[in-house]
Amino acid sequence: MLRIAVPNKGALAEAAREILQEAGYRQRRDSRELVLVDPENHVEFFYLRPRDIAVYVGQGSLDVGLTGRDLFRDAQVDGCAEEIMALGFGRSVFRLAAPVGAFSSEAELSGKRIATSYDGLLSAYLERTGLDAEVVHLDGAVESSVKLGVADAIADVVETGSTLRAAGMEVFGEPILDSEAVLIGRAGERPEGLDVLLRRLTGVLVARRWVMIDYDIRRDLLEAATALLRAARHLAHERPDARAWAEAFRAGVEAVAELGGARPGDRTMLDALHPAADAFARALKNGQPPAQAWEACVQAAEKGAEATTRMKPRLGRASYLGDRVLGVPDAGAAAVAVWLKPLSPYVR
Repeated sequence: MLRIAVPNKGALAEAAREILQEAGYRQRRDSRELVLVDPENHVEFFYLRPRDIAVYVGQGSLDVGLTGRDLFRDAQVDGCAEEIMALGFGRSVFRLAAPVGAFSSEAELSGKRIATSYDGLLSAYLERTGLDAEVVHLDGAVESSVKLGVADAIADVVETGSTLRAAGMEVFGEPILDSEAVLIGRAGERPEGLDVLLRRLTGVLVARRWVMIDYDIRRDLLEAATALLRAARHLAHERPDARAWAEAFRAGVEAVAELGGARPGDRTMLDALHPAADAFARALKNGQPPAQAWEACVQAAEKGAEATTRMKPRLGRASYLGDRVLGVPDAGAAAVAVWLKPLSPYVR
């Protein structure tokens, strides 16, 4: 069985439980359970202090574990354990902080005392940067250390910064480490069952980035609805510029092609849409103002529609007519040119 370490408490515990459940694994119902066997998936879960997980994995007692990157680096088990994949939750930043106005750069910490719960992480940073400062270990609540005279500054994990502000402190200097939840394993080893775990976790992370939408529309309008939705992704800014509109236009055209299975040259509306989108984007790239770029777009659509008079239909109802449609523009392509032109006064 694959032996997996899971945080038993703290900020990572609930999110770790959720991602494992979404990946199809059993999880404990009683927080007092320290071990849970999932025989159907051939895994065994061990619920441990988040700070200890890297040690258990690094020493080979467990195969893999879910923990924070900050805790993993702080454990100093490099060479024994390695980060396998980022899990996308529990994001934070390990930073220096001090009372407001006390310090403006890291260089001013030379000869000072820095309180932290992350001795390994801070010591590695001081060695890397050559700063000569004293590390003061505290198990928690490091924000009080300066006021109580134990330290001159602190190094701690910052999420929103509200705790620091409440203590009259501010961050300074560059971030020491960007942290998030990670899956770690023994260095250079691929225990049985790890590939399955990685595929499942990857599936969850991919699924979390997508939303399924049900359309309640006529089937013949599906292409248009999907095109509008994909185009809208490029217009999420408060005030999208002309280039964003060009990207949205192209995305919509690509959606029509993907869903309908048509290509330029098949005598469909794509024979007007495709050159129109390309012309608009190209004109903007060449430095033309949006109004002129749109005129180029309209002209390209009109030329594309006219070109369909020499094409034999390959898709749709027109394909049944064969050579009889030659000399007549495709209705869809002609319609594209018709509705693009009235938009010209509104493109500035």
